[in-house]
Amino acid sequence: MTLDSPNPAAPSGSPPRPSGGPGPLPASAGALAVLLLASPAADAVGQDWPQWRGPRRTGAAAGFTAPATLPEALTRRYAVPVGLGYATPLVVGDRIFQYARQEGEEVMWAIEAETGETGWRTAWPAPFEMHPAARSHGPGPKSTPAFADGRLFAHGMDGAVTALDAGTGERLWRFPGTGNTPLYHTAMSPLVLGERVIVHVGGHDEGALTAFDAATGEPHWKWDGDGPAYGSPMAFDLGGVPQVVVFTQNHFLGVDAETGALLWQRPFTTSSDTTSQTPLLHGDRVIQAGRGNGITAFRVASEGDGWTTEEDWKVEEVSLHMANPVAAGGVMFGLSHRNSGQYFALDLDSGVVLWTSAPRQARHASLTLADGLLFSLEDDGELLVLEAGGSEFRVLRRYPVADTETWAAPSLSGNRLFIKDETHLTFWTME
Repeated sequence: MTLDSPNPAAPSGSPPRPSGGPGPLPASAGALAVLLLASPAADAVGQDWPQWRGPRRTGAAAGFTAPATLPEALTRRYAVPVGLGYATPLVVGDRIFQYARQEGEEVMWAIEAETGETGWRTAWPAPFEMHPAARSHGPGPKSTPAFADGRLFAHGMDGAVTALDAGTGERLWRFPGTGNTPLYHTAMSPLVLGERVIVHVGGHDEGALTAFDAATGEPHWKWDGDGPAYGSPMAFDLGGVPQVVVFTQNHFLGVDAETGALLWQRPFTTSSDTTSQTPLLHGDRVIQAGRGNGITAFRVASEGDGWTTEEDWKVEEVSLHMANPVAAGGVMFGLSHRNSGQYFALDLDSGVVLWTSAPRQARHASLTLADGLLFSLEDDGELLVLEAGGSEFRVLRRYPVADTETWAAPSLSGNRLFIKDETHLTFWTME
């Protein structure tokens, strides 16, 4: 199988990119707290990559052992055409699930991981009117689906939420999109907590952060205080209360994971209307970042009948636009949009910047941590392997992995690497 010619409609600008998975949660907060730590998506097989940013939505890969010597080149096993879009390939057992667009349809592929052969393909009409400001981005989809308990959950460009049987591709339920989406269209990736699928549906002027019943699609709770942004929600235990923490159009906030009740919120906007971050938790600190706002750590606490947030530290030297950070050993690694793309390492206890790279590294990079290494897939089709240390920026290897742009985050499963470029899914191994 060979690469087809690049699609001229594929993205060429620097837009907000993908951010990237079933019945009701237990009534007790204690049982819910357990589910937050061991939900089907989070408790996946170590080498599976079942949702946005991996098993725990943190960009960390399990089941990878770094070779004593990194190979001079990666081995490409196959490349299969799947369509446009920026969804991360999901790795579940011996199958890959790839969400994409072909002409006027959104498509979910089930692909045999070792051979690249199609297991099943399910498509549905997905017309939508692209905002002129987003035309250079292409028609998506930008959201990564989620897998849990034999089901797949996809968030379409028009805001629709679709559930599929992962074994057969049969559609189980669908929440129709209204076409009212954020300026650059839907990018939030669903979060699965037990028997609920949580995603913010709607656009600038209206919408609701919604917990859908995974089996039926019926809403369990809604919070409709603000429209959605582009980043994806996370489940944190803060002050002993399981919470869904997410950016919205005008705020950064937490709602009760069981009821959807608003607990706390902080005003938060960016100059480019592109809050694309997935929240990060370090100990009891919530990390807040977005274009032009630097990086801030704050603590959330219950106080009387309400909740407060108290800032711990803030740094302006580095910031985050579309690239999401990863963290290990109390150090956060990221690609700042400042200085035309600059890697950095930051101490999460103090907020001290430990190092920065030279400027002009990349417009965008998707970061993955694995066994002391930092894999960075840059938007120009090059994969960097970096030393995940707090002393200096050190590139160990550079691997070309695509001839077209690579805005979708990759999946790392053992020594297997699955990459979605503009139109193809490619499978590489690190021998």
